[in-house]
Amino acid sequence: MRINRLMWVAWPAFLMAGVLEMLVFALVDPQDLHWRGQPLGWSRDTVYALAFFVFWAVAMASSALTTLLSLSPFELNRCPVPPGERPGDCSRNHRA
Repeated sequence: MRINRLMWVAWPAFLMAGVLEMLVFALVDPQDLHWRGQPLGWSRDTVYALAFFVFWAVAMASSALTTLLSLSPFELNRCPVPPGERPGDCSRNHRA
């Protein structure tokens, strides 16, 4: 079940990162980027790769928040440990 949730977060984020990459770099040339008044000095490929991973991380955070907010109270509050092995704070009102 957890791998499904991971894919619910990672795959749409990957697709949106690709779209953002195309939109941003259709308008911005990586060689024209500056940081604190100085040219960035990185190759185009480096800027493309780093930007993609930044876009992907932001989109994953958004997808993860959406997935978290879609959980039911039962899913959020249930104890994942089998009943015989639960710590004291995990046993209240939970059944196997």
